[in-house]
Amino acid sequence: MPLPKTNLNPPFDILRISHTKFYVKDLEKSRIFYEDILGLQITARTERQLFFRGMEERTHHCLILEEGNKPEVCSLSFRLKNRNEVEKAASYFSSINCIYKWVDRPFQGKTLSTIDPHGMPLEFFYDIERLPTIHQKYFLYKGVKPLRVDHFNVFSPNVDESVHFYNKIGFRTTEYTEDSKTKKLWAAWMHRKGGVHDIAFTNGVGPRFHHLAFWVAHPINIIDLLDLMASKGYVSNIERGPGRHGISNAFFLYILDPDGHRIEIYCSDYQTIDPDHEPIHWDLTDPQRQTLWGAPAPKSWFEHGTKFAGASTQNSTLKSKPIVAP
Repeated sequence: MPLPKTNLNPPFDILRISHTKFYVKDLEKSRIFYEDILGLQITARTERQLFFRGMEERTHHCLILEEGNKPEVCSLSFRLKNRNEVEKAASYFSSINCIYKWVDRPFQGKTLSTIDPHGMPLEFFYDIERLPTIHQKYFLYKGVKPLRVDHFNVFSPNVDESVHFYNKIGFRTTEYTEDSKTKKLWAAWMHRKGGVHDIAFTNGVGPRFHHLAFWVAHPINIIDLLDLMASKGYVSNIERGPGRHGISNAFFLYILDPDGHRIEIYCSDYQTIDPDHEPIHWDLTDPQRQTLWGAPAPKSWFEHGTKFAGASTQNSTLKSKPIVAP
C-alpha cells in the first residue's frame, strides 16, 4: 500500500489536537506530578477530576485527569475550524458507515464521538471555554514550563491502514519509516497545525496510547526538569533521553507519570505548512531515525503503552524486529 498523496480537500477541517483524558488511580499523586513537577496550570477541579492547560493555551484544557480503577486513556480530542465542520464530520462518518454519537463534555460545546478503523476512540468539537492569557505571568512558571500540548503518539496494529484513514480526513504525512524489503510502513508522523505532527503511528499491539507531548521553549527546560525529578524522587520515572530525534529533529525527553502514562517533553522541530511539503523517508535499519546521535531507544519504548478504555487490541500485522543499535 503506497503512501497516499496529500489530501488538500478533506471532508471536514481539523485545526489541531486539543486534549485527552487519562484515568489515574490516585488523583492527588497525579496532581503533584502534573502541577508541581511538570508545571501545568489547573483550570478546574472536582472531587474526581482535574483539568490542566499549558502556559500559552487559551482554551480551557489540554489534559483531563479522572480518578478510576486502572490507568487507561479515554479518547483523543481534536478541535475543528468552526461549528459547521462538526456537522460535516458527522456527515462524513455516516457516509462511511462509521458509528458515531453526540456526547456532553465539560467546558465544551457540541462534541462528536467516534472510532477509527482499529477502534481508537476519537472526539471532534469546536466550541470550548476560553480563558484569559497567562503566558506573560512569569511568576506562574514552574517545572519544565510547558507552553502547550503538541501531539499524540499511538501504537497501531497496521500503520498503512492508519495513514490512509487519517489522510482521508486531512492529515498530511511529514516523515515515515519504511521496511525496505516489504515496503510496509513501520511508523508515520502526520500533522494539521503545521508542525511535524499532531498524531504519529508506531507499529505495535494496538490501538494503545504511546505518549502525549508538551512543547517547551528551550532544551534547557528539559535539563531543569531532570534535575527537579532527580531531587524529588522521580528518577525511576525517567525513561528515555534527553536527546535529539532524527525524525522531527526535535530535542526530547520521555518520562512516565505515576500510573505509567508516557509523557514527552518536546521542542525544536520544524514547520510543514507548505502544501507541497514532501514527506521525509527513513529506512527501518537507520539507527539515526530514533536518535540523531545514534543511541537506541530502550525496549520499553517499543513495548509499553496504555490501553484505551473500551477498545480491544490487535497484534501487529508486521513481525517484530530487534532494536537497531548504532
